[in-house]
Amino acid sequence: MTSKLKSDTAESAVGIPILMVVIANFGLVDSNRPWGGIFMRFGIPLIAFSVCVLAGYAEVRPQTKNSPNGFDLVDKSGNISKPANVRDTYQSLGAYTVLDPKGDQMHMTYASPGSAEAYRRTGKFPDGTVLVKEVFGTEHAQMTTGDAHWASGTKVWFVLIKDEKGRYKDNPLWGDGWGWALFKADAPNTQVATDYKKDCQGCHIPARSTDWIYVQGHPVLASK
Repeated sequence: MTSKLKSDTAESAVGIPILMVVIANFGLVDSNRPWGGIFMRFGIPLIAFSVCVLAGYAEVRPQTKNSPNGFDLVDKSGNISKPANVRDTYQSLGAYTVLDPKGDQMHMTYASPGSAEAYRRTGKFPDGTVLVKEVFGTEHAQMTTGDAHWASGTKVWFVLIKDEKGRYKDNPLWGDGWGWALFKADAPNTQVATDYKKDCQGCHIPARSTDWIYVQGHPVLASK
């Protein structure tokens, strides 16, 4: 992505000097000469058009940087990799606290850039959206505000990639509009789920009507 950003910047940087040269050359054209008259007639509108195109390019192109690109994490067979630097580069959607006699948990959910904005606009996650749920253990202590609990130690990551086209029909980790993956803390780069219906979807059954996602716990998906 960094190299592409440099490429986009270079394209814009090259376009501006070229436009300046064209303007300079038009300024030197003699309108009394046959070709000069043609240039004087059509050159100025052409320059104005070029300026509009370059301005539009500068405005529109950066928006693609925020488009979901989840399929960059998927190989040709549909195997899913865990995205890197999620806490730094993805948007936090919200958290759930799960009270469990075997050990309380906190579930933090993150979305790929642009996904939450698209959801607020359309009411659905766009194709290629990546959702990552990081499950933590918890610790707690008595503080001035009372018995305070906080996240401590990652246990697992769940990764979902929105697939509107049913791309990987032969892969048991894809179905019902999503690609499903599970990574454990002791091997964070190894995907361990084998069948999304057995390993992942069971916990999402109550959220079937909202595309298998518990959106009520993600306040940033609501309209501002």
